[in-house]
Amino acid sequence: MRERMTIKQYLLVAAAALLFALGVLGVFLPLLPTTPFMLAAVALASRGSPRFAAWIRANRYAGPAINNWERERALSRRAKITAVAMIATSIAIVWWHIDYRPLAIGVTVGLACVATFLVTRPTPQHAADSSRKAGS
Repeated sequence: MRERMTIKQYLLVAAAALLFALGVLGVFLPLLPTTPFMLAAVALASRGSPRFAAWIRANRYAGPAINNWERERALSRRAKITAVAMIATSIAIVWWHIDYRPLAIGVTVGLACVATFLVTRPTPQHAADSSRKAGS
């Protein structure tokens, strides 16, 4: 027999679903970050619905990145390259559209800090091990 969900669990699942949807949008919109939304979604889903959290972790697109982050605090090389390219695109858009230079400089510095954080994360060890075995 299934236990009934509490209002708190419904709210957590709803927030997780919203964050997951924003993360999906972030794949297509340069200024919207994908990874933080996905990580927040799985964190909230874990508290509200372990089944939903398991679904997010098993998702074909979001799952590997989330699992790498939870297991090793690592980002794949492809994720880093994509993120830095999107950040660079965002910086170009900011400089093109924001005439108030102190704001453009502040946004650029903030995005550069995010890019630095992402680039300095390790790459997943388990992926490197499996690719070495496949190449042998």
